[in-house]
Amino acid sequence: MPKEIYRNTVEFAVRGRYALFSDILTRTGGEKFSYPIPTYEAIKGVLHSIYWKPTLLWIIDSVRVMNPIRTTRKGIRPIKYGGGNDLAYYTYLEDVYYQVRAHFEWNMNRPELEKDRNENKHHNIAKRMIERGGRRDIFLGTRECQGYVEPCKFGEGIGTYDNSGSVSYGVIYHGITYPDEAINEDDKGLLTVRFWNPVMNNGVIDFIRPEECAMKRHIREMSIKPFGKEHNNFSGLDEFAGGGTGELE
Repeated sequence: MPKEIYRNTVEFAVRGRYALFSDILTRTGGEKFSYPIPTYEAIKGVLHSIYWKPTLLWIIDSVRVMNPIRTTRKGIRPIKYGGGNDLAYYTYLEDVYYQVRAHFEWNMNRPELEKDRNENKHHNIAKRMIERGGRRDIFLGTRECQGYVEPCKFGEGIGTYDNSGSVSYGVIYHGITYPDEAINEDDKGLLTVRFWNPVMNNGVIDFIRPEECAMKRHIREMSIKPFGKEHNNFSGLDEFAGGGTGELE
């Protein structure tokens, strides 16, 4: 069943020479090994680098894998704070290229930002930022993996896995739910880590929403950081107070 296309949907391509969507099970030994596909959290991070406001929540709908999934191994000298040298091997994805479809929704945990809920404004800014390559540097999973974004039409072009059928990747990391992003009542006021069972169908991964992840763990309690003029950390809330519907054109 095709996923719904929302009126504030954005579509873009992201490329990079390397990517590292690290499997959390390999980190404890000091070495990192990439999942074969991007995680929800990594793509959300790309969108936050393109355009982010606390007023809205980015929802990743689908990712299309365009290039063959290949890995390469590198010897890394990580920082050893106790002194001396150490060597670790990181396994990266090589020559990655993805098409992404996403949309945004209002962050209902931020009632203090209600005046900033102008759908037309945020959608148009997001599209312009995609055309310009993002507001901040784009990273594919980790800082040493530089990425580049550009507009695209999701589904256009020939992908390596267009006729590959269904491929399941078992249980992998989905992302982290912060308290100000929590929708489920049992996640309120908590830092939560999520897992899921992704399936790639003919090169396309349709993500489930964060609140739909049945496999999750509450890490610790965490409060929501308030925004507003009185906190000197957010401005422009009165920009549309005088009128305007905020409807998309």
